[in-house]
Amino acid sequence: MPATTNLRKELDIALNNILRYWKNNTIDEINGGFVGRITQDNQVDDTAAKGLVLQGRLLWSFSAAYKNSNDPTDLALAERAYHYIKTYGIDPIYGGVYWSLTHKGEVLEGKKQTYAIAFVIYGLSEYYEISQDMEVLAWANKLVEKLEKYAFEPVYGGYIEALGQDWSKIDDVRLSDKDLQARKTMNTHLHIIEAYSNLYRVAPTDYLKEKIDHLLSIFDQYIINGKHLILFMNDRWESSQRFFSFGHDIEASWLLLECAETIQDKRWIKIYKRHAIQLAEGALEGFEGGALNYEYNHATRHLHAEKHWWVQAEALVGFYCAYTLTQHEKYLKVVYQIWSYIKSNLLDTKHGEWFWGRDAQGELMLGEDKVGIWKCPYHNTRACLELLHRIPKD
Repeated sequence: MPATTNLRKELDIALNNILRYWKNNTIDEINGGFVGRITQDNQVDDTAAKGLVLQGRLLWSFSAAYKNSNDPTDLALAERAYHYIKTYGIDPIYGGVYWSLTHKGEVLEGKKQTYAIAFVIYGLSEYYEISQDMEVLAWANKLVEKLEKYAFEPVYGGYIEALGQDWSKIDDVRLSDKDLQARKTMNTHLHIIEAYSNLYRVAPTDYLKEKIDHLLSIFDQYIINGKHLILFMNDRWESSQRFFSFGHDIEASWLLLECAETIQDKRWIKIYKRHAIQLAEGALEGFEGGALNYEYNHATRHLHAEKHWWVQAEALVGFYCAYTLTQHEKYLKVVYQIWSYIKSNLLDTKHGEWFWGRDAQGELMLGEDKVGIWKCPYHNTRACLELLHRIPKD
């Protein structure tokens, strides 16, 4: 097996290449912020919508990159993302952030999607750490207040998916067309706890700790089902679970443990170390051809055999975490296999960044974005940074 020293070097190069792409290709000099979409063949769509999920992830990515690099360009782009969100993304009347804007910064979809608000909190908390600007922290805390006031579901706990621009009830709460109509989802709860945990890390309060503890309890009691996650639920946490999402299984495996470690709760750390290994084992059921498949429908026994970029990025961290917890070489071997797959199949050596993914036949998924509402530098930047932090230096 190759030395981890070589893996560290390759990840460092990969990180710089990812960030270089976003620096060179995505700055919107006309309308501010960053462009909303670039096609897989690197054509900029000047009129594409700008999603607040992407903007929040960009804020996190360049803030986290600056901590690693101390490069003033990373700092400047984090500042750019922050000022764009503050100027255009935050609702001055009802609070919260919009779902999406036009390319000119006008409100396109004003609904309050809990997932999007969580990612802006995540980005703001990371930016606060490098800026120490109290205005940034105040914005993050205001968004927490809005989520707790309107999105928290007090009877059974947890958070509902979405509300209208004025925080009124809406019928269609789905995050995307691919999702089921469900009041509560694993995905949204995962990114709320991620956001709250990051904010607690840089500005700890008893209130945030209590909320993180609540979310860890929710995952332990209702969402983690042995080796897999339950994805879609009603208010009572009832579900007709049909899918295993291998990417979310492996992402949650390390991320929830990190949240428990952030609040330094020994009981939860013990529980989530166990969950981390179980979820990694569940994700391994989707490992095939050197990478993780997307998902499995156990009702129809249909394997969705696409291999998406974000799934492989999260798998690098999740399986390395499982290796550090168990010292079982099989997990480290999988890390190297997935990294090899990424280098051979997902890196765009012509234009830069990573391709969206490969289909079941191993062909590039044509028509998917290089940059878009869902295609961002968050997963792969974070994977590189996490492993550079976790792999011991020689």
